[in-house]
Amino acid sequence: MKRPRRVPGHMMRNGAAALCALLFYYSVPVGWVFDIDAWPGRAVGVCMFLAGVIGLGWLVWRRVETFLRAPTAAGGRVDGLLLIVCVVGTVFALFYFRLQQLYPDQFVGLETRTDALYYTLVTLGTVGFGDVHAVGQVARIVTMVQIVFDLVVLGTLLTIITSSVTSRIHAALAANPVSGDAPDTTR
Repeated sequence: MKRPRRVPGHMMRNGAAALCALLFYYSVPVGWVFDIDAWPGRAVGVCMFLAGVIGLGWLVWRRVETFLRAPTAAGGRVDGLLLIVCVVGTVFALFYFRLQQLYPDQFVGLETRTDALYYTLVTLGTVGFGDVHAVGQVARIVTMVQIVFDLVVLGTLLTIITSSVTSRIHAALAANPVSGDAPDTTR
């Protein structure tokens, strides 16, 4: 009798992180109202946005530092990166949704939370179908910040995968050195 395959722990953690991010995203109340048009509201909004961007940048930098310290331990770095993507995706989607609620002229096609999440994921995937797009200056600036973040994350993910594959190839070659007497099989 065949034993059922167990799901690896990192897949469970990544799935749980994505599920928690979705539960948070669809349940967090965003109906709070404060006078954002007055200069104190704008100043607070800009400071909160900058603090969020700086915090996200710090999280990404910590992931990159971890990668540089232990370039062969790919699993933990990928898990950490996926967790950051879940959190950041949720934050950007909530920001886009709230921005559209306060200023309906910032986006075309963004009306619901699902639209905001869709726009965030399409931007993350660098697909850009065009059905939902930023038209206001604030929306375009925040989208540019997300694009820069996404490029850094995707670049880091590709670097982790490439270095992991390269280190495995080097380890396999070191364990089984090719002798000079072996036939040439490259032709």
